[in-house]
Amino acid sequence: MPSASTKADATLASADTRLAPGAPGHRRMSLALFAAGLAAFALLYSTQALLPAISAEFGATASAASWTVSAATGALALCVLPLSALSERFGRRAMMTGSLAVAVGVALLVPFAPNLEVLIALRAVQGAALAGLPASAMAYLAEEVRPRALIGAIGLFVAGNSIGGMSGRIVTGWVAQLWGWRAGLAAVGVTSLLCALAFRALLPKARHFTPGTLDPRALAGTVRAHLADPLLLRLYGIGALFMTVFGAVYTVIGYRLAEAPFSLPPGVVGSVFLVYLVGTASSAAAGRLVGRMGRRGALYLAVSTTAAGLLLSLGESPAAVLAGLVLITAGFFAGHAVASSSVSRTAKTGRAQASALYQSAYYLGSSAGGTLGAVAFHAGGWGGTVAIGLVAVAGVVSITLYGTHSARVAARRPLPVTV
Repeated sequence: MPSASTKADATLASADTRLAPGAPGHRRMSLALFAAGLAAFALLYSTQALLPAISAEFGATASAASWTVSAATGALALCVLPLSALSERFGRRAMMTGSLAVAVGVALLVPFAPNLEVLIALRAVQGAALAGLPASAMAYLAEEVRPRALIGAIGLFVAGNSIGGMSGRIVTGWVAQLWGWRAGLAAVGVTSLLCALAFRALLPKARHFTPGTLDPRALAGTVRAHLADPLLLRLYGIGALFMTVFGAVYTVIGYRLAEAPFSLPPGVVGSVFLVYLVGTASSAAAGRLVGRMGRRGALYLAVSTTAAGLLLSLGESPAAVLAGLVLITAGFFAGHAVASSSVSRTAKTGRAQASALYQSAYYLGSSAGGTLGAVAFHAGGWGGTVAIGLVAVAGVVSITLYGTHSARVAARRPLPVTV
């Protein structure tokens, strides 16, 4: 016979109007945000698989061409906080729709860039436009989805990111091999337009959003409060360092595979990004990992997998490089899903700002990783890029160990005596 507490929990669950698996609108919400995540990552990293071709046309070095990626991610990092504040006033749905619309519009102009400088500038505008999407999406999920289903919902959004990153690179690679890199970018723009239209048609209206004010002092106070939270600070650092690894590896891998001893054509290089499917699976499984191992245990597993992949990728055979990329991708997406969902659950107020700060750190890590990885590759080959990744991995381990130590100290601290 059910206990009184079980009946009470069931009553509370039935009274909760937020979305849960099986509830009306949950499938539409999941598909909509999956489409948005797919479009966002396809657009944000659309030039990454084409960097050798862009370098060849404009006579640019790897580090110079890498700015077509770093400018987009850097602009996103700088703009995500102010745009998340606008989402507090005008709504998550409106902000996500506007961000995708502008980013897609710029994507249709990017293929006509006359030189590298204009291409980098357009990519920066595109990244700034996309800044309104990730933090608003995380805040939308935190408000509209029941807590127990939140990690799974965010994991699915991150899975959309991985599919977008994979499909965008594969499409651009094969289209570029047939018709040039400009046609590859145009194909991504058209595909992202279709995803944006599907997103707008499917996403349910927000039922739990309460508009806030655009008070700069209140925003600054919220940001200060989040930056004063030790757990949030650690999560921001973990997100930035994981993305430093990922940005370094995937910005440079095209150059490595296009050069001897591999000498692969653009289409085959783009197909390497099929390993993103591993990221789709690992991000979607993040909720189960946390349930089984705890947050820190899941992070230890993710970072160990990433480090093993970096070391394995030093091999000179295609099989070793591919296996290394599989492990790097699995570890990165699992770590990102755990850290980003933990931010949403930790922040009790100002969730959009908490998510925005995470996204700022995350994409600054991507920008730094892409630039540093390209510079290291120019100076020391693939081994230099791997060294950058291992330094970032060591940073994640240090932060997680510190968090474990802090938790143990807090557990041993005696409770205050109350009268």
